[in-house]
Amino acid sequence: MASEELAKKLQSRLAAAEEAEQRPEAEQSPVLAQSQEPDHTCDDTPSELATKLNRRLDINDGNAPPRATRVFNPYTEFKEFSRKQIKDMEMMFKRYDTGKDGFIDLMELKLMMEKLGAPQTHLGLKNMIKEVDEDFDGKLSFREFLLIFRRAAAGELQEESGLLALARLSEINVSTEGVMGAKDFFEAKVQALSQSSKFEAEIREEKEERKKQEVEKKERQAAFKQLQSAFYS
Repeated sequence: MASEELAKKLQSRLAAAEEAEQRPEAEQSPVLAQSQEPDHTCDDTPSELATKLNRRLDINDGNAPPRATRVFNPYTEFKEFSRKQIKDMEMMFKRYDTGKDGFIDLMELKLMMEKLGAPQTHLGLKNMIKEVDEDFDGKLSFREFLLIFRRAAAGELQEESGLLALARLSEINVSTEGVMGAKDFFEAKVQALSQSSKFEAEIREEKEERKKQEVEKKERQAAFKQLQSAFYS
């Protein structure tokens, strides 16, 4: 698993850093010491590495304390969308954030996908969250929710991705000019909605037919009453 590999790498880096600190300077070769250059890829101290490792292991065990929510301005960070589009995304996010905690968890995402007409398996829901879960907390923040629409409009989501189905079936039109893949995205959204639109049209026709039958029934009853009153008069 990727998390186990990450843990092993961090452990090995931590051990190497501690060994380097404990090794006497006299044992090091003067030539080697002069030729050494700072390694910017391993700038973390042993304590920092240990903190990261413990954080990763706690996340895997489900014991990690929630990190402070990063405050961001969606209008400046997601400039490819208009204010109206972001407002629509925010309204959709809040509609399904039934816990009102500022996040959409797995069960809330499950309800969302069912309401949109694209139910997912438990594993599918977990994979959807994993695709944009930048802080590994197992749920979607509003910023991560916006990332879904950014990646969908940019054509970065796989066709079988549940996130692409979410973006397509939402009522939010992100087909803004200048966004890569926006035209294809909009056409795909229309195609995805066509089947449900046809179903809704059939329901409307059935309702109209029932109304027509009710009107005809009332007209027949009124005509019968007139004949009845004429017969007894």
